[in-house]
Amino acid sequence: MKFNISNPATGCQKVLEVEDERKLREFYDKRMNQEVIGDVLGDEFKGYIFKISGGNDKQGFPMKQGVMTAKRVRLLLKKGSSCYRQRRKGERKRKSVRGCIVSSDIQVLNLVIVRKGEGELPGLTEAAVPRRLGPKRATRIRKLFALDKADKMEKQYRLKREVPRGEGKKPTIKMPKIQRLVTPQRLQRKRSEKQFKRDNAIASREEAKKYHDLVVMRKKEAKKARDEQASKRRSQNSATKSGASATAKTTKK
Repeated sequence: MKFNISNPATGCQKVLEVEDERKLREFYDKRMNQEVIGDVLGDEFKGYIFKISGGNDKQGFPMKQGVMTAKRVRLLLKKGSSCYRQRRKGERKRKSVRGCIVSSDIQVLNLVIVRKGEGELPGLTEAAVPRRLGPKRATRIRKLFALDKADKMEKQYRLKREVPRGEGKKPTIKMPKIQRLVTPQRLQRKRSEKQFKRDNAIASREEAKKYHDLVVMRKKEAKKARDEQASKRRSQNSATKSGASATAKTTKK
């Protein structure tokens, strides 16, 4: 089994291949997001604590969190599900995934260093890999530069990077656009959206009241028309009856 070990503190990553079944036995029946003591891998990992973040089986099918089995299953996945990327709007697809429990069928297991141990690991903890891209979100920029909400987000807080354009040409400087930044324009837009929804609600209530009044008026008009027709029929029936009785009296005489 191969162990893909990553260190978030330095951004380094290393692949370790272990064939000793006694060492692998400590990882069996463990689930994703469970922590494992690194001493089982050897003395160089003494004091380290790893967290299982995922893995792949021998056929390349990924482990999926929440599937409480060590076998492979076929699930109907939709947009937002892990192990699936939607190609068309509203599409769902049945895909094979491996359960979140580690077994002997796993080929590659992903581990994340949660706590550093006593010694240094070459390729993992010795050197740090510089970040190619800086943070874009406003809260993460504030966290990186220890800023307060009152501080303004200026250009110096956006990490720049040079993109070469070719020989003899000046490189292009790129910097990210700050996302989720609360500005007066954004607050005004939110106020206008709320006012728009409020006006729509008031207008819909007024339209519903007008419609209800119109329905009541139409019902009254229909009832009045029915009553008029009924009274007209009664008057006609009474007139025919009186005429018939009058003719009967004249014939008797």
